[in-house]
Parts: sequence; structure tokens; C-alpha cells
Amino acid sequence: MWQAVVGSLIGKISDIIDQYVQDRDKALELKTQIEKEVLSLQRQMLQSQTQIITTEAKSESWLTRNWRPITMLTFVTLIVADWLGFSAPNLNDELKGKLFDIIQIGLGGYVIGRSAEKVARELKPIFKKETKAGASQPVYTPDDELF
Repeated sequence: MWQAVVGSLIGKISDIIDQYVQDRDKALELKTQIEKEVLSLQRQMLQSQTQIITTEAKSESWLTRNWRPITMLTFVTLIVADWLGFSAPNLNDELKGKLFDIIQIGLGGYVIGRSAEKVARELKPIFKKETKAGASQPVYTPDDELF
């Protein structure tokens, strides 16, 4: 949902730039800079979300580790039960749409977080280097912590 809002906002800003900036090269430069800033902010937000989910998944508390999966399973169960004809009386079409949105966001965030965690483990040797005595090149050590 927020991507649609951001996309719409960028479109409106681009229209304003086209309307008020006569120099086409300068207008393109401004639009490109705005898009770069928006992408940077989106990347930062995804990194923050990934960090939160990864931290929750590594928590020692059972509830902290599992509240997201339990919530997603509950919402998925509501949707599946509705498809099978066992619908809660207050589950209208608008609420079903909201449940789908929550499931999409929740599962998307979980998948991104878990994927980032797995990729980080694979990239660990690249980011952490150790130079051994007498070695002319850095030696990668896969046992190092990434962060």
C-alpha cells in the first residue's frame, strides 16, 4: 500500500517539476535525484524490518520468536476456513482484503528477514577478513561473525 502512495507522490512531484522547470536536463536531474532518495529510504526501511525480524527469530523467548508465525497462521486459517464455507459472522469482504494485506506483508517481511539471514551467513567470509602472519593477501575466515 505504501509503495502505491510513494509511487503516486513521485508521479505528482515529477509533474510539478515538468511544469515549473524549463530546462529539461535540470528537470531530469531533479527527478533522478528524488528517485534515488526514495530508493535509499526504501532500502533503509527494508533493512530495519529485516533487522527486527531477524532479532525476533534469534530471541531466547519462545513467544518473541513465534508471535509472527502464530499470527500469520491464524489469519491464513481464517481465510481458508472462509473458502471452505466456515466463515466467522463478522468476516466481510473488506476485512478479508485487509487480512490478505496483512498476510502478504507479514509473510513478505518474514521471507525477506530469513533470506537476509541466510545470505549474510554465506557472505560472512567476504566481509570479514583476517591477515595471517606472512601472508601477502588477506585470508577469509568463515567462522567470524558478520556484524
